[in-house]
Amino acid sequence: MAVPAITRRRASGGTAATGRRSRAQDGPGAPEGPELPGGSGGPDGSGGPDGPDGRDGSGRRRPGPLPLVAAVLLLAAFGLWAVYGSPWLRMRGVEVLGTDRLTEQEVRTAAGVSPGGPLASVDTGAVEERLRGRLPRIASVEAVRSWPETLALEVTEREAVAVLAGDGRFTEVDADGVAYATVREAPGGVPVIRVDPAEGGASARFGRDRLVREAAAVAAGLPGQLRERTRTVVVRSYDGIELHLDGGRTVVWGSSHEGARKARALLALTKAAKDAERYDVSSPGTPAATGS
Repeated sequence: MAVPAITRRRASGGTAATGRRSRAQDGPGAPEGPELPGGSGGPDGSGGPDGPDGRDGSGRRRPGPLPLVAAVLLLAAFGLWAVYGSPWLRMRGVEVLGTDRLTEQEVRTAAGVSPGGPLASVDTGAVEERLRGRLPRIASVEAVRSWPETLALEVTEREAVAVLAGDGRFTEVDADGVAYATVREAPGGVPVIRVDPAEGGASARFGRDRLVREAAAVAAGLPGQLRERTRTVVVRSYDGIELHLDGGRTVVWGSSHEGARKARALLALTKAAKDAERYDVSSPGTPAATGS
C-alpha cells in the first residue's frame, strides 16, 4: 500500500513543478488570465480578431467594396432612366403666363416645343431665344421647368409709349425706342412720333433710329395726364424736340435730358398760363410761356 502513496505524491509534485516552470518561462510580471477560446493566436494571425484572409474574429469573411460600388451604379442608372427614359417626367404641356396682347397659343407655337419628350431635355435657353426672335412684342421671357411635367413660359410684353405712323398703319415703340409691332389703329393715350430732321444733316449725323430713341425717351418720361394730352412728338435733332399738345399748343422741349424737371415745369406753366400757345421748358430752371 506504500507504493501507490509515493506515486500520488510524485504526480502531484510534478504538476506543481510544471506550473512553476511555465510561470518562470513567461517571465516576471506576466499577467495571468484565462485563455481565449480557440487558442492564444499564432504568428500567422489565424486566431486574431481580423485575419489576413479578410475574415473577422468569428470566421466570417468581411464584405468588400464591390457590393457598395454596384449599388451606387445601380442607383445612378435608375435615376437616369427615371429622368430621361421613364414616362413619369415627360413634358405634358406648356403653361403661358404674363401675356396681354399676345395669345397663349401664339406663344406656344413660337416656342416650338413638342410635348412628349423628357422635360429635362428641353433647352430652356433655346426656347427663350426663339420666342424673342419670333415675337418682337416680347421684351423678356423666362422658360422654367415646372416638375414633374410642365414647361412654364413667363412672358413680359413691351409697352407702347408712342407710335410711328406710315402707310396708314402704326408701329408701336417702347421706352427704349424699339419699334416692335405694326397695328392698324394706334393704341389710345400715346403720341405719334414724327421724325422731321432740320437742315444741317441732323438725321444723318445722329441716325434716324437715334432720333426715334430720343423721342421715345421723352414720351416715356411724361406723366400720365401730360402724355394723354400730347398728340405728337416732333424730333428735328438730338436737342430739337417739340411736343404738340391738344388745342394746337406747342412745347419746346429741347433734348431728352432732365425730363422729370421739364415735365414739372410744363405742368406748372399750363396752370399759370392756360391760354398760352407756346411753352418753352428746354431750360427747366427758367421756363417761359408766350402767346394768348
